[in-house]
Amino acid sequence: MFIANSASVAQSASIGEGSKIWDLAQIRENAILGSNCIVGRGVYIGTGVSVGDNSKIQNNALLYEPATLGRGVFVGPAVVFTNDTYPRAINPDGTQKTAEDWIPTGVIVEEGAAIGAHSVCVAPVRIGRWATVAAGAVVTRDVPDFALVAGVPARRVGWVGKTGRPLAHAENAWVCASTGERYLESKNGLTEAPE
Repeated sequence: MFIANSASVAQSASIGEGSKIWDLAQIRENAILGSNCIVGRGVYIGTGVSVGDNSKIQNNALLYEPATLGRGVFVGPAVVFTNDTYPRAINPDGTQKTAEDWIPTGVIVEEGAAIGAHSVCVAPVRIGRWATVAAGAVVTRDVPDFALVAGVPARRVGWVGKTGRPLAHAENAWVCASTGERYLESKNGLTEAPE
């Protein structure tokens, strides 16, 4: 494990073997980082956030609690995961809001998904397995497994395989040109075709 001198890691945070935390990153109380994770410069990981093994979080990303990331998730530079459905600094009576005045809601990112640079994921949302969120997208609703979403608000513009490359439609299936893997589409989204 490597933690840069300028990083701030809470004593109650759990950092997995082989993980690297770079300059000015802040890992809050009870956060959990799996093994072999990379946390870039200036990243913020909130209290109790969970990050799966082999995930990579690029510079200046902000992951507010209670976000949960699966194994092998990629979070691009300056990505933001929100956690307040109805954000306000004050209550209707003018008093400043405290932790007791709101309920944090989280972003869930499933195994292998990739979130492009400067994207914003507005909680509560789920990003499906191996999905890709294009750079600059604003995700306001759940993203199906293997979906490619882009825009503001983000909409599905295609399907991707485990390599992240777009899939092509052929013979009643979606096919990855680089691996040959086949996927079947239904009203619920895309699933891997049985071999």
